[in-house]
Amino acid sequence: MAHSVRRHNVGFLPGMLDLMDPVLSELVNLSLKLGASTADLAILGEGNTSAKVGEGQFYVKASGFSLSNITPSGFSQVNIAPIMEALDGPDLSDADVRGLLGESRVEPTRDPLPSVETFMHAYLLSLRDVNWVGHTHPTPLISLLSIEGCEEIARQRLFPDEIVCCGPATAFVPYVDPGLPLARAIRQSVEEFIDEFGMVPKTIWLQNHGLICPAKSTRDVESASYMAIKAARAWVGALSTGRPLRPLTSQAVDRIHTRPDEHYRQKLI
Repeated sequence: MAHSVRRHNVGFLPGMLDLMDPVLSELVNLSLKLGASTADLAILGEGNTSAKVGEGQFYVKASGFSLSNITPSGFSQVNIAPIMEALDGPDLSDADVRGLLGESRVEPTRDPLPSVETFMHAYLLSLRDVNWVGHTHPTPLISLLSIEGCEEIARQRLFPDEIVCCGPATAFVPYVDPGLPLARAIRQSVEEFIDEFGMVPKTIWLQNHGLICPAKSTRDVESASYMAIKAARAWVGALSTGRPLRPLTSQAVDRIHTRPDEHYRQKLI
């Protein structure tokens, strides 16, 4: 059953988070952390976040809001069924997409229009153990995503904690138009990743676009996001030297990925 506790669609006031749906409260906090200027993950209206709400519904950031100062009124509660149906349906015009997003809202006359990336959030939240999704545009990562060979970089790891927080590899999605086409491309990439690694990817790279971190907890979204940006900085620095690179071997990656002590650390960071 979906959460019955709703927030007041008014300006954000201190203490308001304590009075609303705890899922929405946690989603607001996650969004503010990802949108902080010191994180270099998103500026202006970049990025979006989402959270599963009981059965058949989820919260997603509305179009045009900034993660850096978002309030509860910057999110829409959406029915997942019509969004998932569109993933398997025919192509839609921009007007049809806008209409569908509007109609999918639980409270159409109250909530703002959901982000055009609502389709990819719906798909990712339908996966096992994915309750939260953070999508950002980290500056150093976009540098990597804009060069030839970035797909090869996505499959490599430079240091152990990158494996712990971001997984043994990253799912890669070639550039496609945001919205429904991107959601379909993400689904294809994620399903191929699951077939290969037996797990949902902790990080997804979108060519010339940004980063997605689907996770079971908000802490996992944060750790994957922060570690991904550290790894991107490391890659940019290493590439700038012009010297041959030495990523971890596949054997080393497998060892870190399967070590019991690393799984224990993963639960703590």
